[in-house]
Amino acid sequence: MIKVPLTVVGAEKLKAELAHLKSVERPTVIAAIAEARSHGDLSENAEYDAAKEKQGFVEGRIAELEGKLSNGQIIDPKDLAETAEGRVVFGATILLQDLETEAEVKYQIVGDDEADIKEGKISVSSPIARALIGKYAEDVAEVMAPGGIREYEILEVQYI
Repeated sequence: MIKVPLTVVGAEKLKAELAHLKSVERPTVIAAIAEARSHGDLSENAEYDAAKEKQGFVEGRIAELEGKLSNGQIIDPKDLAETAEGRVVFGATILLQDLETEAEVKYQIVGDDEADIKEGKISVSSPIARALIGKYAEDVAEVMAPGGIREYEILEVQYI
């Protein structure tokens, strides 16, 4: 089984979502199905159909989250400071400068489920993360972007 990398924060978010689905959403859906059943004929009962569809979604998401958490390899970026020796690795936070525009951006490399560009979290499988992995501060990474190759200088690598 392939281990899926997760940061500590990402694993906690998945655990919180799983707990919410099990303790709030699942009982709500079960109650909605029971209520819809009490209305009689299920063949023309839109409420029942909607509740069953929601139940399928909730149960599917629960199974998905349980699978990700059971196959997850939780990585705390703070534990990487010594072993990474300044390299860009999963969980690292990187300050970059676009060499064309001189704009600075800060990203953390996280698992696919944690990625959120608005929060500055990019997926480990994204083109920019793949270009950065293994590099050091002051290295230049070439990233294939939709508009062509972009060059970024790594200004700083942090493990926070």
